[in-house]
Amino acid sequence: MTAYDPNNIFAKILRGEFPCYKVYEDDHVLAFLDIMPRAPGHTLVIPKAPARNLLDVKPDDLAHVARAAQKIARAAMTTFKADGITLQQFSESAGGQVVFHLHIHVMPRHNGIALLPPASRKEDVKVLEDSATKLIAALQGG
Repeated sequence: MTAYDPNNIFAKILRGEFPCYKVYEDDHVLAFLDIMPRAPGHTLVIPKAPARNLLDVKPDDLAHVARAAQKIARAAMTTFKADGITLQQFSESAGGQVVFHLHIHVMPRHNGIALLPPASRKEDVKVLEDSATKLIAALQGG
């Protein structure tokens, strides 16, 4: 397996070199909105520890990511009045992975509405800001 690349886009986001629409952060994970969402509220949850994907992540780091994904999913259900949640994780190119830092997609879903194709459109900044504000409020119990 290829080694972790510390210059991937998510590592740069973690270092503050690239901006993001952060919705949650603790000592172990960062969660932020996907700027090319497949559904409103599409959030990415990543470990702060370097991990290429599911195949090399340390079990404790994976557990932190899973707990944060569940927290985000519960808040997103309310915030986006979702009927369900889709979680996705891709490992290696053949598995569909594009950014080689472990991440879990948390996508609020509504009955009868298909996901948009991956990377099909960049969301409007105001929509992302509004979604982030609402999701942060829900995560803080507000």
